[in-house]
Amino acid sequence: MGVGGDEPKRERPKARFHGRVEAEGRLCAEPGCTEPGEFRAPLLEDGGTGRDGPRPYRWLCLDHVRAFNAGYNFFTGMTPDEIHDAQRPYAGWERETRAFASSGADQAPKWSDFADPIDAIGARFRERMAEAKGRADGKPLSGEDRRALRTLDLSPDADRKALRSRYSELVRKFHPDRNGGDRRHEAALQAVVEAYQHLKSAPAFA
Repeated sequence: MGVGGDEPKRERPKARFHGRVEAEGRLCAEPGCTEPGEFRAPLLEDGGTGRDGPRPYRWLCLDHVRAFNAGYNFFTGMTPDEIHDAQRPYAGWERETRAFASSGADQAPKWSDFADPIDAIGARFRERMAEAKGRADGKPLSGEDRRALRTLDLSPDADRKALRSRYSELVRKFHPDRNGGDRRHEAALQAVVEAYQHLKSAPAFA
């Protein structure tokens, strides 16, 4: 009994109950209930608004939200086919998302959207374009041809004369006899010799 013969005060639900939202003066929406409405529950009949988004809800006390949860059926109003589809293990995973859709993926960003004060992106692009460029005379270049040209620092349009000239220049630069016996450049010299030997017999330099 309470002080002065009052009825025992009913203990209010503690914050430990999941979903409890206390609000002063808000009563349970169940007709005739005077307990605080501190738990949100969806309206089962929302007037057929057909709106896109969360369904309307109401506030209930702990006892009435427990009763609501006990009688709630997710499949209410569904056809047998809809219930079957909703119960499949992969339900909801079949639709392609924007990131992985074959036709809905984002396009590559435009370079103009990025600040590039030292023109690093543009310079790399021009370098790649130059590497992929074909010869003006139409002669084919293989991947190995292009690697050898990069080793000799020659353009795709170099002719036999430019090839011989560049080879002689690099041999003089890297040969130990030209560097006082310094053999630190032997690997570079070997790469130059191999590149020259490959290119001089390649169709582009025939």
